[in-house]
Amino acid sequence: MDLTTPVPPTAPITAIAHNRAGTISVRTTDDGLPVELRIDPRELRYGAGALAGEILALNRVAAREAAALRHRELHEQGVPREVLDRMRHFSYGDVPAAHRS
Repeated sequence: MDLTTPVPPTAPITAIAHNRAGTISVRTTDDGLPVELRIDPRELRYGAGALAGEILALNRVAAREAAALRHRELHEQGVPREVLDRMRHFSYGDVPAAHRS
């Protein structure tokens, strides 16, 4: 099997992660690029450092979930397991259920 065969590009896959209170949400691509951010104004009272830390943490969670979704999509399209393993994406089961949107 040739593991260098390019996989055709597909549409971006995104996922959303929310904080417990639901006052911050981040939508992120499977490559970790945040594409949407929603912040309730009440979150600003905690300061820039705390807000930035929460945004980064939520971005990581959303990116992991989006990567898992991409992994599942590629698997369903018949991409060989060896290729998927080299991509180092997470399987959908690796994403904590509490963070699935």
